[in-house]
Amino acid sequence: MPYFLVLLFFSLLPLHGQTEKDTLSFRIVSYNVENLFDCRHDTLKNDYEFLPDGIRHWNYSKYKKKLDAIARVITAVGGWTPPALVALCEVENDSVLRDLTQRSALREAGYRYVMTNSPDQRGIDVALLYQRDMFKLLTCQSIPIPNASGKKKFRPTRDILHVSGLLLNKDTLDIFVTHLPSRSGGAKESEPYRLLAARRLRSAADSIYLHRHHPQILIMGDFNDYPDNKSIREVIAAQAPPLDKNLLQPQSLYHLLTRKATERKHSGSYKYQGEWGLLDHIIVSGTLLQASAGLYADEDKAGISRLPFLLTEDKKYGGKQPFRTFYGMKYQAGYSDHLPVWAEFRLIY
Repeated sequence: MPYFLVLLFFSLLPLHGQTEKDTLSFRIVSYNVENLFDCRHDTLKNDYEFLPDGIRHWNYSKYKKKLDAIARVITAVGGWTPPALVALCEVENDSVLRDLTQRSALREAGYRYVMTNSPDQRGIDVALLYQRDMFKLLTCQSIPIPNASGKKKFRPTRDILHVSGLLLNKDTLDIFVTHLPSRSGGAKESEPYRLLAARRLRSAADSIYLHRHHPQILIMGDFNDYPDNKSIREVIAAQAPPLDKNLLQPQSLYHLLTRKATERKHSGSYKYQGEWGLLDHIIVSGTLLQASAGLYADEDKAGISRLPFLLTEDKKYGGKQPFRTFYGMKYQAGYSDHLPVWAEFRLIY
């Protein structure tokens, strides 16, 4: 019996140099919140329609309700647990992010944030909220988009936000948050703007592959293009993950939502003239799709949030549509014209 107890004791001890590992979920969300403006004028910015005396009669009461609405969405998409990372598009300035993280229903979540300060004429930017206990900020930078290509001049647009941080397993994660130029003036006419921005994004991602020993890249935001458009299909070269995992290329970029968006009817994050389409994207490097990775993503655990309160009846085209803050110029106290997209990663640390 004593001999048996000795064997049992040593069998329960960890091997020399071996450490215990734990697993947790690491949820990320990308959300175009549709015009999160405060009620004050930003110098040199065209934000006049979102002022108390502007055409939308935007006031503090509506602004406060908008903040709480966004906080509700973020919490709900997180499964009532705050997501580790939240990419936001169409936020006006540092003030609205401070109010969102400290003076809304989101204040208990303890988010910190970083954002761009772009030359966009309306003054809107992109931002990243992060949980400090899940993601330790290392660096952040704004990547400007040139306003000229050859002889052609482009209007100023949003910078790309590049954020690097440490995960619990000490791996580095590089995140790009982007809001590519809009389709204003027509999809074809405005496409050169988006192609220029997409090339800048792809170049920044390629630099990560060159300089990181173990590159892990996450790209998310509103691209104002669909998965089969040139900016994503050719320039960024993001494709659906291969069904055969043996064909996975660690240094390629893969789209976690494209298969669902193309195979399922009425699937998309945005509805235009009665047709759903995917404008909001989550793209990852192949290194994050390897089952052995410390941070692992699977397209089966990614999707478009269609929580009932985010949708309303589409009286013109039928079915449902996103429940917006404004419908035209009519205030309806909704959420956004986009639906949030999300992905659930597995983190081993």
